[in-house]
Amino acid sequence: MRRIIFLILLIYTLPATAQLDQPDDLIPIPEYSDLPELDDPPPLPPEVMQELELDPELEPQVTIIKRGDDTIEEHRINGELHMIKVIPRIGLPYYLVKNRRGEIDSHPGDAGTNVSAPMWRILEF
Repeated sequence: MRRIIFLILLIYTLPATAQLDQPDDLIPIPEYSDLPELDDPPPLPPEVMQELELDPELEPQVTIIKRGDDTIEEHRINGELHMIKVIPRIGLPYYLVKNRRGEIDSHPGDAGTNVSAPMWRILEF
């Protein structure tokens, strides 16, 4: 018990002793309250602007289907189905994504070898 109390006291006194070892000739950092205003960036050349424009064929097309209390979103690119998001009335939404690895992790008995297993979003930030 005495060791634990000693360790706790030692942990709380170490930061205080670290502040005592500072050199005497420290100068505070100046505060810059009068920062110059930034000018607008120059416009991009038209060649670059054409490259940056999104191709409407590459944008996903989302089809929303209501089945009872569930909502299904189909995401297609160039008419090809890539992802399905199922939003049930109760529970978290889950995703069915087109299998990009081919048939490596499937066997002939699988019903849908072209679709991955259902996936739920665990962490979102």
